[in-house]
Amino acid sequence: MYAIFENGSKQYRVSVGDVVKVEKLNAEVGATVTFPVVLIADEGAVKVAGEVAGAVVTGEVVSQGKDKKIIVFKYKAKKNERKKQGHRQPFTAVKITAIGEAEKKAKKTATRKKAAPKAEAPAEEAKAAE
Repeated sequence: MYAIFENGSKQYRVSVGDVVKVEKLNAEVGATVTFPVVLIADEGAVKVAGEVAGAVVTGEVVSQGKDKKIIVFKYKAKKNERKKQGHRQPFTAVKITAIGEAEKKAKKTATRKKAAPKAEAPAEEAKAAE
């Protein structure tokens, strides 16, 4: 069984037990995070769109870090222009613990009683009968 979830304008294919590097999240190491599901595939059956509404991928934050450094070098010929920069993209490593339905917490919802239709006054009924 695997799922595809979306985070930070990117989509990730995961199974239970995978460790995935996603865009940096504001979560402590050891915290539980959830992601909305785009697609779930299980033994030949594929569910998408409305079929996976409410489904989530749950994971545990393993670490926070930075990726390898990349070099950005800008150069303009014959102008003596050179600019060298480095960049390290921050990430969050998440270990996938579950794929499926979100835990639904029981909420008490106030039920409103429908108001009974107002009975017309007897005087109005008498006028209508005439």
